[in-house]
Amino acid sequence: MARATLEVVEALRNTVKKLNQGSPYMWGHMGSCNCGNLAQEITKFTKAHIHASALQNSGDWSEQLNDYCETSRMPMDLIIFELLSFGFSVEDLQNLEYLSDQNVLQRLPIEKRYLRRNYRDDVVVYMNEWADLLEEQLLAAISIEELVAETTKPNKQNRQYKELIDA
Repeated sequence: MARATLEVVEALRNTVKKLNQGSPYMWGHMGSCNCGNLAQEITKFTKAHIHASALQNSGDWSEQLNDYCETSRMPMDLIIFELLSFGFSVEDLQNLEYLSDQNVLQRLPIEKRYLRRNYRDDVVVYMNEWADLLEEQLLAAISIEELVAETTKPNKQNRQYKELIDA
């Protein structure tokens, strides 16, 4: 499962927002499919650049992820490297392309668990639920006691603020 970070959650939510606002979506296009739209958000590359990079290798996202080599310097491998460095795993991206992560799907009502990988609305449902799952994991890892202790610990900024108030 992807790292539960604010950045990963934000990337998923931003991708959903763009899809909802009409961002180009075509499952058969490597730059505007499920992974392609997420890759656009993270890398800031255009769909055309991502697609052209993918065409230098063979296969869809899943196959290219299987063949990924971090030292190859092939354009698509560099894109994949950015996604992995950002916090996603190869398995996450393969699951995104096919909307197939059981941890995500089990959270949906039974009648909505059979998502179609090539329908924008289903991609939006999947990515929203995935972001919700990661957000819950992130929140569960936060200790209120540690947060309070950290924010009330004396530091230079707190002392300067206190001096201003006392003056």
